[in-house]
Amino acid sequence: MKIVVIGAGGDIGRFVVEELTRDGRHNVIRVGRTKGDHQVDISSDGSVETLFKKIGRIDAIIVAAGNVILAPITEMTAASFHKGLQDKLLSQVRVALVGQHSLNDGGSITLTSGIAVDDPIAQGSNAATSNAGIEGFVRAAACDFSRGIRINAVSPTMLTESMDRFGPFFPGTESVAGTRVAMAYRRSVEGVQTGRVYRVGH
Repeated sequence: MKIVVIGAGGDIGRFVVEELTRDGRHNVIRVGRTKGDHQVDISSDGSVETLFKKIGRIDAIIVAAGNVILAPITEMTAASFHKGLQDKLLSQVRVALVGQHSLNDGGSITLTSGIAVDDPIAQGSNAATSNAGIEGFVRAAACDFSRGIRINAVSPTMLTESMDRFGPFFPGTESVAGTRVAMAYRRSVEGVQTGRVYRVGH
């Protein structure tokens, strides 16, 4: 399969690339904001459209990119909340909406949500809202896609490899290895299900 991984150099993306390239069965195209085989700004319609025009026909899209705003609700403004929604929720939706037209019949899209939607954390209202939006989009979009196109999401708990940065936000939470999270993306790409949210570690 020809697979595009957006966020290929990130905490999750790098493990996804390793998982999907280790047996030599897939042609994985690494995409990042500033690095990789191609670069893209997923907050920009034009940038995403240009990316898929360059790459051509593909079999799968994985998005493991997008940031949320972690801040106390008492300090959150509508503008800052909107920025978080734009960066994670709407950027991933944008990739799905634009990228669908480059998918071959039977292709797949895999987005990324996260544990904050099920297990809210302090300062995590924006993260929970973004993740819930992604999961809602996946479930509903799965009903509308044609040509056998599938869409799923992976919702990981905190990665063991990211504990130094995010551990304080998730006190008492058991982490999961990036290699285990990556297996859920393989399941989404190579499996047959659609409209699913694959939860890893929670």
